[in-house]
Amino acid sequence: MKILIDIGHPAHVHLFRNFAKDMLEKGNSVLFTTRDKEMAIYLLKVYNFEYHSFGKPYKGIISKIIGLFLFNYRLFKVARKFKADIFLSHGSIYAAQVSSLLGKKHISFEDTGNMEQIHLYKPFTKVILVSNSFKKTFSRQIVYNGYHELAYLHPNQFKPNRDILKTYGLDQDEKLILLRFVSWNATHDLNHKGLTLVRKIEIAQTFTKYGRVLISSENELPEELLPFKIKIKPEDIFHVMAHCSLVFGESGTMASEAAVLGVSAIYIDSTSRDYTQEQEKKYGLVFNFAEDDEEIGKAIKKSISILENNTNQFKLGREKLLKEKIDVSAFLSWFIDNYPQSVQIMKENPSYQYKFI
Repeated sequence: MKILIDIGHPAHVHLFRNFAKDMLEKGNSVLFTTRDKEMAIYLLKVYNFEYHSFGKPYKGIISKIIGLFLFNYRLFKVARKFKADIFLSHGSIYAAQVSSLLGKKHISFEDTGNMEQIHLYKPFTKVILVSNSFKKTFSRQIVYNGYHELAYLHPNQFKPNRDILKTYGLDQDEKLILLRFVSWNATHDLNHKGLTLVRKIEIAQTFTKYGRVLISSENELPEELLPFKIKIKPEDIFHVMAHCSLVFGESGTMASEAAVLGVSAIYIDSTSRDYTQEQEKKYGLVFNFAEDDEEIGKAIKKSISILENNTNQFKLGREKLLKEKIDVSAFLSWFIDNYPQSVQIMKENPSYQYKFI
């Protein structure tokens, strides 16, 4: 089988990498396609995957419309040459539309609910895989009990390595606090403002009383925050995160990653995510706050409470989560190996997925 996986964000490389490795080991062919965005190409090289890049993504509404036609044309040529049998993605408009032009099936993950994007890929998509925490419902959906982050951070797929901390001059016995600031440039970030610079400085300086503060930021940091900046290789970030006492920031993905690792997370986003809401209400691992000043003040107070109290609450929350959630990579391998029969199996017997706990 020839599998084409289109990547729209670096996190999607993580989402599919263990599945791709498994498919390759079984003798299938896998080709990743991407735009030259952030760290996506870096990760594809690190994990030694065959890939094709179509250049930098376009910005602005008019440019993005032009880019849609150009990227579709480029993907069409590459996919036809590769002779793809099936297309996979996380909500890729390009993969959906090109798969339809080639008469092939497109299977998509979805967890953000960005409807302007969904409207453009759903008509051309055969199956949409959604977590049971996802509130929206679609025709053609298959619901699984898991999170994207369990595709690469489930214990079957990932073991934290304390020795990696030494690479970055970190002491495994010190309390580590990871702050994550995003650029707010994604389509689902429209009308969001995030943390102000004043708040970022306040948070970093306040948290230094409780441990060592590390900042990971998509944008350049001001001089006041440079002492906290840490350059961690994307393939190592999970090893560092697994040994943190708190992850605080504007990334829903990183909050969820912390949660499945058993690390408490504060997530700042006025719209939040269905999965981080579940991780708060059901497992007590993520705490969601809006972007207004009063809410951010509450988030800081909650963070201090977490840092001041040594508790096994988060370990217990993770244990409960792992008893209920599946290994998403193992599930996806079975689903694609047995497609399209796997669709009928999941419709008739959704509990079949628990073979992949």
